[in-house]
Amino acid sequence: MELAFVIEKVVLVTVIFLITLGIAAYSTLAERKIAGFIQGRVGPHRAGPSGMFQPLADGGKMFFKEEIIPAESNPWLFIAGPCLALLTASIGSAVIPWGQDLVIGDRVIQLQVADINVGILYIFGIVSLGVYGIMIGGWASNNKYSLMGAIRAASQNISYEIAMGLSLIALLMVTQTLSLRGIAEQQAGFWQNGWFSWNVFCQPLGFLIFLVCSFAECNRTPFDLPESENELVAGYHTEYSGFKLGAFLFSEYINMFVASAVMSTLYFGGYNFPFMNHLGLSDNVVTILGVVFLFAKIFFFIFFFMWIRWTIPRFRYDQLMNLGWKVLIPLSIANIVLTGIWITVKDLM
Repeated sequence: MELAFVIEKVVLVTVIFLITLGIAAYSTLAERKIAGFIQGRVGPHRAGPSGMFQPLADGGKMFFKEEIIPAESNPWLFIAGPCLALLTASIGSAVIPWGQDLVIGDRVIQLQVADINVGILYIFGIVSLGVYGIMIGGWASNNKYSLMGAIRAASQNISYEIAMGLSLIALLMVTQTLSLRGIAEQQAGFWQNGWFSWNVFCQPLGFLIFLVCSFAECNRTPFDLPESENELVAGYHTEYSGFKLGAFLFSEYINMFVASAVMSTLYFGGYNFPFMNHLGLSDNVVTILGVVFLFAKIFFFIFFFMWIRWTIPRFRYDQLMNLGWKVLIPLSIANIVLTGIWITVKDLM
């Protein structure tokens, strides 16, 4: 393995990790600002100009606050829970293609940490592991409210992962690949061969199901039953404080960022943008513009996550389960059947 290749990957991993942390940190500020705007108030505005240093103040508070471990808890698992949640959230972005290849001298740099041919399976594996951090943290706390929140998280994730997986089967029938880069490349530009090339146009129902399931997988309102402050105090992290509480909260925003990136890649062209191949610009400039457009799509979905939180009330637990098992799963199966019929008719024509 070439040393230059290793250096490229180390630099790329470091840059993506820092960007992920930065976006997650300032998503907390954006959340409070958007909530303030919707509710007719200002939001954080004291720490720095317009509250720009508020995430740093919150992070400092979490870092320096006293670490409390309940006497009756399992101390090792109590610490391992938030660490696992933060780890699984952070490594989900490894297979996301952030742009086309960047050419510097005689080096071709791929803006993707790992281009594996089963990228979607990797994402699903990471999503499935994420709930273990919540379960371990809730159980190790030795608190009935924490345990109840953890059990809710597990049952919610299992329920909505099925519908999410079925919605992606229809997409895979269209794309014929599990590689995220392959799916992104198939959506080149915006208009191709007399048809819209972005997958959202041929899979609108699949995208809607995937979007709803993403809210549930990220424990975001109206599917934030694992936390549900009004019912379970603070859910699975009731006994947590300091840095460990910050890790749980931080992992939620990282999951939201990764989910937005995955939706943008699967259904909205990823780094592709309209008329990208007809601008007459150099390949590197087009690549940089593609990265900018991808992050613009990601920021839109992050805003959408926050907008929904402060607009729609939380479901009851029975409503949550009914929606997952009785509505989304049948709809995703119907979407698979409709996609098969559409592909068959298209091939016959």
